[in-house]
Amino acid sequence: MPSTVIGYARTSTLDQTYGLDAQLRDLTAAGCEKIFQEQVSSVDKSRPELERALDYVREGDVFVVTKLDRLARSMADLVRLRDALQSKGVTLKVLALGIDTSTPTGKLMMNLLGSIAEFERDIMLERQREGIAKAKEEGKYKGRAPTAQRKADEVRRLKAEGRTVEQIVVDLGISRSSVFRVLRSE
Repeated sequence: MPSTVIGYARTSTLDQTYGLDAQLRDLTAAGCEKIFQEQVSSVDKSRPELERALDYVREGDVFVVTKLDRLARSMADLVRLRDALQSKGVTLKVLALGIDTSTPTGKLMMNLLGSIAEFERDIMLERQREGIAKAKEEGKYKGRAPTAQRKADEVRRLKAEGRTVEQIVVDLGISRSSVFRVLRSE
C-alpha cells in the first residue's frame, strides 16, 4: 500500500489566520494529501484534530508539521507524540528544521531540538516569575481581581431581584461557590 503524506497545522488563536494560511501553504507544497487543522492554544488539554490525525495515520505514512511548536507543548508531549507515530510505523517530518525521523540523524535532531525548546520555555517562565516577584516587591503588581469579586454588586442585585443561584451562575458566568461566597460576605 502506498504511503500517504499527512499534514497538521495549528495556531493558538482564531485571529492568527495568516499563520494558519502560511502553514497550510507550506504543508500543501510539501505534498500533503490530507491536512488536519485547528486553532487551539497549546495549553488546552484537548486538540481534537491532532487526535484525529494520529488516529488516521497508518504504517508507512509520513506525518508533516511546519514547526515543532505547532505539534508539541513540551519535551514530554513531543516524546509521547513521537512514540505514538513510531509505534504505528509513521515517519515525522518538521519542515522548518529539515528533520525526518526516518533517519538516525533525524531522530537525534528531534530529541535535541525538543530538549532545547523545553529549556527555552522554562527559562522564559523563570524570567516571567522573577519579573512578577520584582513588580510585587515594588508594589506595581496587584494581579488580576477575582472575577466573582468584580461582579459582586451584580450578584447581589440579581439575588435581590429573586434570581436563583443557578440563574446567577449562568447569567454572570461564574461558579456556584463564587456566588455563595459573595452572598455570605453581605
